[in-house]
Amino acid sequence: MTDQTDSSTRGFDSLAVHAGQAFDPTTGAVIPPVHFSTTYAQDGIGGLRQGYEYGRSGNPTRTALQTQLAAIEGGRHGLSFSSGLAAEDALLRAVLKPGDEVLLGNDVYGGTYRLIARILGPWGIGLRIVDMSDLDAVAAALEERPARVLWVETPSNPLLRITDIAGLARLGHDAGALVVVDNTFASPALQQPLRLGADVVVHSATKYLGGHSDVVGGAVVIDDDAVAESVRFLQFAAGAVSGPLDAWLTTRGIKTLSLRMHKHSENAAAVADFLDGHDRVARVYYPGLPAHPGHELAARQMSRFGGIVSLALGDAASARRFAESTRLFQLAESLGGVESLVNYPDEMTHASVRGTELAVPEDVVRLSVGIESVQDLVEDLANALAAL
Repeated sequence: MTDQTDSSTRGFDSLAVHAGQAFDPTTGAVIPPVHFSTTYAQDGIGGLRQGYEYGRSGNPTRTALQTQLAAIEGGRHGLSFSSGLAAEDALLRAVLKPGDEVLLGNDVYGGTYRLIARILGPWGIGLRIVDMSDLDAVAAALEERPARVLWVETPSNPLLRITDIAGLARLGHDAGALVVVDNTFASPALQQPLRLGADVVVHSATKYLGGHSDVVGGAVVIDDDAVAESVRFLQFAAGAVSGPLDAWLTTRGIKTLSLRMHKHSENAAAVADFLDGHDRVARVYYPGLPAHPGHELAARQMSRFGGIVSLALGDAASARRFAESTRLFQLAESLGGVESLVNYPDEMTHASVRGTELAVPEDVVRLSVGIESVQDLVEDLANALAAL
């Protein structure tokens, strides 16, 4: 049966639930089945049914997820990968050649920096760092030397800097650069970079898209047909595809994305307000706070402010002790699940950028605020702060 729900006239919540999710035509099952087969019978040599021949080149469950990804980000092409870094790697290798440069934000996920500096760097890819939230600094960097890719996270990880996507897109396009936005922290439920002028959106689908800390995945959403075809070729040829069960789990998570992001944002705002008024906290990083330097911009390009709150505690020892003292906030890598997590970036998610321009201050702790009862979350943080 043809899926009639992918129209751009549909609301976000309808697309999240229905895009790529037509009922099974054989049984009428409302939830499409998970297709585990690695190979597909052909009607004669080269006679492929619906284009499927082998699990690496295509799988109906992955196709359904890719349709869903494109729909919720407002793009033409969605591609699903085995991890966020696999998605980033395929995109970068598809659009770069030796001698090209990437202009990277100075507050991004440590794995992104590691991929470009240590994997692609020896292959001949140049890397420069700039504060993407400062458009004048970006313009000066592009004037000094062109870049093939502008790579930005907004909100950024872990200091929650906000970048003007539309302004950055204008600068990048005037300079002939491809503008890539990592939309993991906001998710398409809160922010849609393609509609603001970006060329490509990337995600760690492990985070808010999956939403339940039970699947690893990555995604790329692209409007340009030629770029999409190049990335699709690498997806096939290098093979870092999402497996069928991973694709299905991600699809399931996306269906409740809007509801979860509302609760994540609501809880995070309450947590940020509590921390902002606490005399033991040196600084709170959360774009929903009026004092945040990117607050007004975030209010314009995001529908809510997200579920991540970072805080500075004045010194490394206090930050470490705090991170090890919470109980409801579990000390763990990653973010974006329904449960609350606490992370010490300097030695965990961002250890790979120690000693670089992207190094995270040693007194910073990152909170991924879950969907639990907010009074319990605040009490847990209050107890941890009291123990300092």
